[in-house]
Amino acid sequence: MDGSGKGGNSGAETLQRNYRIGKTLGIGSFGKVKIAEHILTGHKVAIKVLNRRKIKSMEMEEKVKREIKILRLFMHPHIIRLYEVIDTPTDIFVVMEYVKSGELFDYIVEKGRLQEDEARRFFQQIISGVEYCHRNMVVHRDLKPENLLLDSKCNVKIADFGLSNVMRDGHFLKTSCGSPNYAAPEVISGKLYAGPEVDVWSCGVILYALLCGTLPFDDENIPNLFKKIKGGIYTLPSHLSGLARDLIPRMLVVDPMKRITIREIREHPWFQARLPRYLAVPPPDTTQQAKKIDEDTLQEVVKMGYDKNQVVDSLQNRMQNEATVAYYLLLDNRLRATSGYLGAEYQEAMDSASTLSRMTSYETPTSTITHRSSVFLESQGSGTMRPHFPSERKWALGLQSRAHPREIMTEVLKALQELNVYWKKIGHYNMKCRWARHIPGQNETMLNLNHGFVEETGIIENEDCSSDNLQNVVKFEIQLYKTRDERYLLDLQRLSGPQLLFMDLCAAFLLQLRVL
Repeated sequence: MDGSGKGGNSGAETLQRNYRIGKTLGIGSFGKVKIAEHILTGHKVAIKVLNRRKIKSMEMEEKVKREIKILRLFMHPHIIRLYEVIDTPTDIFVVMEYVKSGELFDYIVEKGRLQEDEARRFFQQIISGVEYCHRNMVVHRDLKPENLLLDSKCNVKIADFGLSNVMRDGHFLKTSCGSPNYAAPEVISGKLYAGPEVDVWSCGVILYALLCGTLPFDDENIPNLFKKIKGGIYTLPSHLSGLARDLIPRMLVVDPMKRITIREIREHPWFQARLPRYLAVPPPDTTQQAKKIDEDTLQEVVKMGYDKNQVVDSLQNRMQNEATVAYYLLLDNRLRATSGYLGAEYQEAMDSASTLSRMTSYETPTSTITHRSSVFLESQGSGTMRPHFPSERKWALGLQSRAHPREIMTEVLKALQELNVYWKKIGHYNMKCRWARHIPGQNETMLNLNHGFVEETGIIENEDCSSDNLQNVVKFEIQLYKTRDERYLLDLQRLSGPQLLFMDLCAAFLLQLRVL
């Protein structure tokens, strides 16, 4: 059984039974895209037909696997939806959301430069989708108008995640990929990059194209093009408003460490103007959305002959089968028809987070307010940190300092050592930690300081997993981020263990840092 209430069959039979395949919409280098009708629901879908032999001959297996893996995770109104993947011996059929209005590229070519309100609407949707990718630790790396599709209501859908990569805290990417005109200087130079900052650059180029109808960096001669990109050489037309003229150069900064962040883009006055309510805060994560089941849609699926309990279980466990495909097709099309594709879960997330969005100015890929330290520190570079109070500026979730990163990490590690915290180095500014209410067992050995950084030694994994022991143990992650104005923000995130115990640890940690 496939968990949906009906028996499973081969890929070819599944495809034939569930879809009525129509005309070809487009042809690519190793497959084609066809329009199809989902027979159970009557809704249209787009099916990518990927030929296994061509994929293998072009050494594109990893690209295809990566895109499928990423899109399976995503549920966002401005990212193309993947409903299911059907395998046959000769082909891979990827069933996706049908978007019939073409590419943003064609829209720009047809209309020329857009008015600022229309460009801003597209840009707000793009940033929302890109931020969602980053929160889920995925960097797109190939953002361009050709990969931004438009639905029937002219809403953006980010597509083509074949060049995407999964980020790991403290680690850097080096692959040079994407279209040269939209690629960041560090990418075409083959330098190390963390990920989000290269998407910010591409978004800057896209915003320029929306507002100007041309590209900021363009040259038929590739060496000349690269020279312009590396030097940040472009001109801003005089017709741009003052706020647009302020935002674009902040995005097209050659030095990635000085480039504006997604969070800062969100706070920019140009972006904030006419911002739709549902885009004011990020939507909930996929796991949260999977837990919230729409009763009306569920009843429709049950009427099709599926067992209710099995459907609920499949949805909550993110399983792909005939019942879940029908459920999401029904739900997505209902939301588009009734509320401009804005689902109830997005509305509720926005309502519950509206207060938070007014209070905080800092978000990270897996932010959860209840799991984080929320004391704001500031230092003038001497290594001495002092409390910074909300009357002076916005709160930030984390510890903020102007000291050198190495000085900050030295103080952090000293504090951890005093608290008998055990850690494993993930990167220079990222580590996973374990702390127990009492002194840990004799099988563990305290890790040593090494000129401000820990030795890359693993935390003992074979700990006693009894409920009593777990109630006294907290695992958490520490990451140092660079923010605006040459500041650095230290973020603590609970991974497992009692939340109150984690708060006790944060209080003790702050005391060790002489913050309280």
